[in-house]
Amino acid sequence: MNPLRKKRLTLILAILVGVGAAVGLALSALQENINLFYTPTQIANGEAPHDTRIRAGGMVEKGSLQRSPDSLDVKFVVTDFNKAVTITYRGILPDLFREGQGIVALGKLNADGVVVADEVLAKHDEKYMPPEVTKALKDSGQSAPTPAKEG
Repeated sequence: MNPLRKKRLTLILAILVGVGAAVGLALSALQENINLFYTPTQIANGEAPHDTRIRAGGMVEKGSLQRSPDSLDVKFVVTDFNKAVTITYRGILPDLFREGQGIVALGKLNADGVVVADEVLAKHDEKYMPPEVTKALKDSGQSAPTPAKEG
């Protein structure tokens, strides 16, 4: 083989290996930061992975909010009107968090089927519903309850 061709072939192979390594590292980093959304039905059916960070969302069941009197621990139930899942959270809930409204919680599913959340996101006005929650409710044949007008 011609020495010039051999040098070009080596250079091309080195570039391909470098690009392949860079793509592999990028995909690995993205894989670790993906938080897939699961509905309460999917969690109850065992489709959500345990001990992996996920997003779980739905409507907070009325009467399910339990606050610890001596700490910032909170426990509540989220439903998609088919199944329900319990979520525990330690911290201050968003100001807009209320029973009967849509939320998304980020955390890990433990062996008991309880989502241990490290972040809770609430809707930001009375008409907004997180897109994942809206889709999940629509797929379950339900519609989000319309908010009562105040005034």
